[in-house]
Amino acid sequence: MNWIDFLTQQGARHDFHDFGDPEGELASARSATIICPLADLGLIRAGGEDVVAFLNNLLTNDVKTLPADGARRSGLCSAKGRLLATFLMWPGEAGILLALSADLLPAILKKLSMYVLRAKVKLADDSNQTVLLGLSGPNAAAALASLGIAPAAPMSVTTVGQCRAISLGGDRHLLAVPAAEAESVWHQAEKLARPAGLAAWHWLEIVAGIPRVTAATQELFVPQMVNFELIGGVSFSKGCYPGQEIVARTQYLGKIKRRMYRARIESIPPYSGAPLFAPETGPQACGNIVLVSPSPLGGFEALAVVQSTCHEAGEVHLDNPAGARLNFLPLPYEQDQPTGDETA
Repeated sequence: MNWIDFLTQQGARHDFHDFGDPEGELASARSATIICPLADLGLIRAGGEDVVAFLNNLLTNDVKTLPADGARRSGLCSAKGRLLATFLMWPGEAGILLALSADLLPAILKKLSMYVLRAKVKLADDSNQTVLLGLSGPNAAAALASLGIAPAAPMSVTTVGQCRAISLGGDRHLLAVPAAEAESVWHQAEKLARPAGLAAWHWLEIVAGIPRVTAATQELFVPQMVNFELIGGVSFSKGCYPGQEIVARTQYLGKIKRRMYRARIESIPPYSGAPLFAPETGPQACGNIVLVSPSPLGGFEALAVVQSTCHEAGEVHLDNPAGARLNFLPLPYEQDQPTGDETA
């Protein structure tokens, strides 16, 4: 059976937003264990004997020192240092795998292909061959054990057969499973984890402060605006890549005027890329929504890039200067700010 048809048969609906009980799934994401089809992620497979040097010359993080059992966050920037895409990358059997927003995959695959020239590199869309699942909660380790996978340290990869489990920190894990094995892995995991849709997984990403660039937010942010260096997505010692000079200058001259914050919005649903306003900036937008999800407590939660002085003033509104007000919440790494090199 086709994987999409299988998920529909299991009750997935609304483009995998939920499995029929959005409120219950969000509540489970908060306090129980869930298994989610990450259907809004795509996967690029980069192989060939020059692949490490090729990607290292293009991405914000160090690919040359990526451990065989390690994962890292990384990004692709424009020449102006603006993020074209964000990735989770890890080694595969024959090269490097790059998970990114599915709505960006065709354009990013084409752009990467333009850089290949004479390099011995092969790029392919691996989304139909590999299924990505999200597993989170207090029984996640037991669910992994039932699949023969021992939980690893954060940003480490455990391989069993052709299945890979990437520890994302805390109780969150990403599973990369061959499409032919996806149904059996799903049935095994759901013995200990409740099926949940993308809304639940997005809420977990928001709580963890993990940004994702999508088509709606492409080229809006330099990496530091979305706290990318705080979550291990940037290396400042690896050498050049597109936009590197601007990213480095932003870091070392301290000119980071906008940062990403977590916020709660009580009523009106925000959307990725939505402009934000504050009294300080008047009719000029002071930021944008990065990622949004319904909250288990009602209303919505979002990651929002906001001018820091507006955040400090505490009055930021959605869509227009009189729009719904953002109530800011803490991020897990606000008091612990390592560089990309230290966490990579």
